[in-house]
Amino acid sequence: MGGDGGPGRVLIALGGNAMTAPDGSASPQAQEAAVESAMDGVAELVAAGARVVLTHGNGPQVGNLLIKNQLAAHVVPPVPLDWCGAQTQGTIGVLIMNALGRALAARGASRPVSTVVTRTLVDAADPGFADPVKPVGRYFPKAEAERFMALGQSWRSFGARGWRRTVASPEPLEILDAPAAVALLAAGHVVVAAGGGGVPVVRGANGEPHGVEAVVDKDLAAQLLARELGMEVLVIATDVDHVMAGYGTDRERPLGRTTAGELRALAAAGHFAGGSMGPKVEAALRFVAAGGRRAAIASLEHIVPAAHGAAGTVIEDDTA
Repeated sequence: MGGDGGPGRVLIALGGNAMTAPDGSASPQAQEAAVESAMDGVAELVAAGARVVLTHGNGPQVGNLLIKNQLAAHVVPPVPLDWCGAQTQGTIGVLIMNALGRALAARGASRPVSTVVTRTLVDAADPGFADPVKPVGRYFPKAEAERFMALGQSWRSFGARGWRRTVASPEPLEILDAPAAVALLAAGHVVVAAGGGGVPVVRGANGEPHGVEAVVDKDLAAQLLARELGMEVLVIATDVDHVMAGYGTDRERPLGRTTAGELRALAAAGHFAGGSMGPKVEAALRFVAAGGRRAAIASLEHIVPAAHGAAGTVIEDDTA
């Protein structure tokens, strides 16, 4: 597939809505049910012959681990944020492997599914470390936040909702474990990698990587992984059908098929919020600019037509 307009090699970035119940709850049962549903479209693509790599969000799961850290700090030592990222990659990866395996078997298209616990290289001098603004975990009263600020954590007020911990969100530079994903793809596996943006690491004085307290944007890491794996199509699955220009205004309109130039102009004009749609748009633009055939931002229910360029906001190079 690929040369005739089919999706070929596809990386699908699953948003947090694919990992939790519609109300955002993240109980084990809700997560299992949500992943089971999300794998239907993925299995359809794989059964049709696409070579698929998956990545995913992990915000609710990391938030739950941080709560456990805080509640049990007097019993067991809290673990750092990079450990939480690694743990959730393993947990969500197993959920996906089980659910996708069942969905493929039901279609008579059994394939091996493997998860790579993935590290993402970032720069220790990234300006994000000096101004940590990425919220993680739940909201807490001010007094509780101050207790953790006294331990060196960064927290910010979000008004009436309370206070949340904030951490750095540095730029992803390299997916260190991409070669493992390449080998698995070549062996016919569906691969799950770079979950939650990957475990952020920096290189020490001796060049060896070590984890840092940060969160890498999942979509920016996804486009980087897609480029390093030579994927043809990037699908960013979220909870809306299209990117909206003029969101929240009387000029709001959905964007269907568009070009990188048009989307870049809209982004420069401030149409996409930095904490939500902005990174998804930026990820799609970077992928296409680096030679990707197509990027699409679409709802989870429409990942199959989105991979074919027939649903969602579809971005192709101006010369395509």
